[in-house]
Parts: sequence; C-alpha cells; structure tokens
Amino acid sequence: MADPNLKRRDYRVSGPENKRAQEKGLAEADWYTCPIPRERLKELMKRKDKPAIRDTFIWFGALFVMGIVAYYCWGSWWAIPAFALYGILYATPGDSRWHECGHGTAFKTPWMNEVLYQIASFMVLRSATPMRWSHTRHHTDTIIVGRDPEIVMERPPIWKIIFMQIFHLYGGPREFYKFFLHCFGKLDKEEYTYIPPSEHSKTFLEARIYLLIYAAIFVWCLQMGSLLPAMFVGLPSFYGMAFVLLFGMTQHLGLHEDVLDHRLNTRTIYMNPILRFLYWNMNYHVEHHMFPMVPYHALADLHEEIKGDCPPASRSFGSALKDVIVALVKQGKDPAFTIDRPLPGTARSYKFGPEEAVLESDRVAN
Repeated sequence: MADPNLKRRDYRVSGPENKRAQEKGLAEADWYTCPIPRERLKELMKRKDKPAIRDTFIWFGALFVMGIVAYYCWGSWWAIPAFALYGILYATPGDSRWHECGHGTAFKTPWMNEVLYQIASFMVLRSATPMRWSHTRHHTDTIIVGRDPEIVMERPPIWKIIFMQIFHLYGGPREFYKFFLHCFGKLDKEEYTYIPPSEHSKTFLEARIYLLIYAAIFVWCLQMGSLLPAMFVGLPSFYGMAFVLLFGMTQHLGLHEDVLDHRLNTRTIYMNPILRFLYWNMNYHVEHHMFPMVPYHALADLHEEIKGDCPPASRSFGSALKDVIVALVKQGKDPAFTIDRPLPGTARSYKFGPEEAVLESDRVAN
C-alpha cells in the first residue's frame, strides 16, 4: 500500500502543475516521431468504411445473442456468467469504439463515426463532448502531470481507487455527478480548462438526454418490479468494466511522466485476435499515440514499419499487466520508480524533454 507520508504531486489540470509544465516547455510541445516514408504513412492513414461496418455488425450481433442467453438465464445461477459475458461485450468494445470514433478514423463516412461515438459514449458512461476534448488534451500532452486529464493513476498509487474501478464505483458516480452538473448548465472546474465555450451547450444537451434515458430505465424497472431492464442498459456500465480498467492500466502506467517521446510513456502489447477485436487494436498504443490519424485496422501494419525504432512490445496482455502491477507496488514506496526500456540498436535516441535526447539507447537500463 502507498505510504501516506510520501509527497504527492497535484494531478489536477486546474492545479499548480499545469503552470509548471508550461514553464518547462512540456505543454503543447513537439513530440518525437519515428521515421516513416511519407507515401507509406499516407497509405496507412486511408480511412475505410468496410472494416468498421463489419466489426460493428459482429459486435452488436454478439451482444444481441448474448443478451438473449442472459435473458433466458435470468432467475438462475447461470445468469451470473451470462451477464458477466454480456457486460464484457457491452463495455469493453464500447470503450474502444468510443475511443476510435472519437478520433474520427474508424469509418471513412463522418456521420457513422459520430453515431457510433454517441452510442458508445453512453454505453461507457462518458459525456460525449467533454470526453472528446479531454481526449484531445490527452494526445496533446500525454502523461504530462497537470496537463493530461486522463492519467489513470497518480504516484504513489491509490489502491482503493483501482479496486473500486473494477466495477466503476469510483469513476461511475463521478460521471453521474457531472451529468447532473451539465444538466443544470454547469461544468466542473477542470472541464472549463479544456472544453471551449462553443461546446458548452452541446455538453448540456447530451447530459439531459442521458439522464432522460436512465430515468426511463429506472421507471421501467419499477413497473416490472425487477432489475432486468437495467441489467441490459445502465448497469453493464458498472459490472462490465473490468477489462476497460485493465486495458487502460496497461497503456501508460509504470512508464515515464513528463517526457516528449511516446516510446517512453506508452506501451505496445501483443494480443490474441479476440482481445484485439474487443480492444480494436489499441494494444498498438505507441503507434496510435505517435500517429493518431492512422485507423485502427492499419495499426498492425504501422507497428511493422516503426518497430525497429521502438522498445520491444510486451509479449502478452498478462505480461504487460504484471509489469504494471509490479511498478505500482514499487511506486507505493518510491514514487519516482519508472520502467526504463532499452531500444534496439536500430533506434534513434529517446527524447526526454524539449531539448535533444538525453540518453542513448545503450545507456538505458532494464
């Protein structure tokens, strides 16, 4: 467990670390990018409708089938595994589809991205417009303390929050608080720092629609005298979130803060086809952060293009998760602990800050 006497940095984007990051030249800075031929990059950036349409039909088809199974299992012990699988299919792809459609790269047709983005945002209990701007900041200032509003866990880690998030019991209520705040035409203090005024009215409208849907589900449950309607819409945003948490933990945790090189603060992981489908290839996370306009279906090819300039990918999801947990335990005693990963001999040096790279790859310790 984290030592409560250890000094903590202020991770709020409305706190003093924001100004400090700007003074250090870390805010909205120039990031390192791996060399790749321009024509090849343009080819990889081409958007297509077909892969995302196919995957969306598979996702909703699987969710529909699993929903029928869960419905007929209701009232028996078989409902527990049935709804567990339904929840995973509801929330995990919901999170990855929210993410990719928020970038506008999943489909070639813009309205398709927007429709699925709005649906997925609701499914994973996120305000669509605020999270679009939050995620824009996350990409601009990735894991820069005081700038990035999407840092999963601070140093030293607060394990209580991690365990609560298995069922979204920390973040979920906070999102509902924001929904009610938005419903009455207000934002929280941090949201004012990254949501432009022109987007405020859209934020408030989305919150009101969300709350109306949840109110309708609540009334339906009361009329039936059963939680069953909420087990299909609403509650999966809580009981189905375990993989969302675990995937999110492996993206950046244990790696460097306050650097300008995604090879230092982001992790690529090799995953099996099922996990890759659920995650929509976001396991290629270094690639995604370095070239966010490359669609999910081209990330594996992008990985092959730049892997000679990157640290080796984690061998598996389990291996990456183990590294994260070990790092979090060590950060509980020493918040400065960071996983340093050696680069291959073909790679260019890491870029740690606004100046030139500090260390050569052969000087980076395991």
